[in-house]
Amino acid sequence: CRDSKGKPHVFGSEWKTDDCLDCSCSRGGISCCTSFATPADYDKEKCMSIFNKEICTYKVVEKNDHSKECPVKGWVG
Repeated sequence: CRDSKGKPHVFGSEWKTDDCLDCSCSRGGISCCTSFATPADYDKEKCMSIFNKEICTYKVVEKNDHSKECPVKGWVG
């Protein structure tokens, strides 16, 4: 299997991409899926979501004060 960057992977191997996708290689090809949950139900007028690529998680904070987290009622992924 060759990933989107052209890097070869052996059958049965698994890896995480720079974009936080969990991928695997089989004889059928490459399969990738998200390894994180995305916030879906929160006050989008008052708050914003910020993705941290280093730890593959979202944080939902107030737009005017990023030190204050906002409650999230629902996540998808």
